[in-house]
Amino acid sequence: MSKQAGLPVLVQDDGACCAPMVREPLGEEAATDLSRMFKALSDPTRLRLLSLIASHEGGEACVCDLIGPFDVSQPTISHHLKVLREAGLVGSERRGTWVYYWVLPEALAKLSALLEIPAAAPTAAR
Repeated sequence: MSKQAGLPVLVQDDGACCAPMVREPLGEEAATDLSRMFKALSDPTRLRLLSLIASHEGGEACVCDLIGPFDVSQPTISHHLKVLREAGLVGSERRGTWVYYWVLPEALAKLSALLEIPAAAPTAAR
C-alpha cells in the first residue's frame, strides 16, 4: 500500500464552463451594474486611465502620475476618474494633497466573467 495520498477528484458543475450570459439571461440589477461599468469604459481616455492605474508599479497610481500622458486638462482627468470611481471600477484615497487610485479586482472579475465565452458556446443561426 502506498503512503502517497491520492489526487483529489474534482467535480465540475455543468454550468461552470460557460459565462453567465451564455447560461442564463442577466437580471435587471446585474445588467444595470454591468452597463454602468461598460459605459464608463466606452471612453478611450477612461479606458487608458484604467490601464495606466492597473499597470502602475504597486497597483496604485497618484493622480499626479495620471495627468502627463494625456492632452487634456487636470479637471478633465479628474472628471474621468470620478466616472470610473462611480462605476465601481476604481477605488481612491486622499493622502495629503494627492489622491491615489487603484483598480478594484472584483469589478474586473465581473466584466471578465461576463465576456468569457468559450469557443464551443452556442451561437445563433445566421
